[in-house]
Amino acid sequence: MIRMQVLIRTVNTYIITYLVLLLAVLGLIYAYPKPELHMLLNSHHTSVQDTFFKYFTVLAEWPLYLLALLPLLWKKIKPTLFFAMCELTGGAVLQLLKYLFNAARPVSVFEHYPQLVLPLVQGVKMHHSNSFPSGHASTFFMFSTCCTIILAYYYCRTDKPHTLSTKILFNTSLLLLLAFAALGAFSRIYLSQHFLEDVCMGSIIGFITPFLMFHLCRDKVLKIEN
Repeated sequence: MIRMQVLIRTVNTYIITYLVLLLAVLGLIYAYPKPELHMLLNSHHTSVQDTFFKYFTVLAEWPLYLLALLPLLWKKIKPTLFFAMCELTGGAVLQLLKYLFNAARPVSVFEHYPQLVLPLVQGVKMHHSNSFPSGHASTFFMFSTCCTIILAYYYCRTDKPHTLSTKILFNTSLLLLLAFAALGAFSRIYLSQHFLEDVCMGSIIGFITPFLMFHLCRDKVLKIEN
């Protein structure tokens, strides 16, 4: 069974890159007022980007859950169970925070700033409440981090020595997963459904929960060979 210390060393590329990105985001949140920062991040729209982000963000609503069921095709129930446990735990924390803060969404906040024109994408249904934290950002990062942990589990369990090309391919896969999650989180800002601080907290929940669940349940849940 892979230990927590081994897992962290194996996926340190994913962890370090996320932490660097998180620090950059926290710096922006500290440096700019919320409305100004939102306009700064959301001021360049094109028809191609509108279409792309409009549909890309939907991945967090049900397609990612379908992807999490794929291991069942190979009679591997525990990776899917691991994702379900992470999503349920993170979802409970997220809903509690949404209830406690009941923060207004950008479309409501910008009603108090008539001098600022909020860019909107045609065909996207806008929400007005429960902005903090972002559930979509949490799901994107939850999926990517769960995949990272499962990939690391298989990577560490192989009996064959890891070649340089194998290591490069593994670390590239981790970075692609992180980029996928970050792009999904940004889609919520682009569509003006959330502020940067909302997706930041959503990403933190999605990032931490799988590592916590792995630490607590790896002996029972992540015996993936069964």
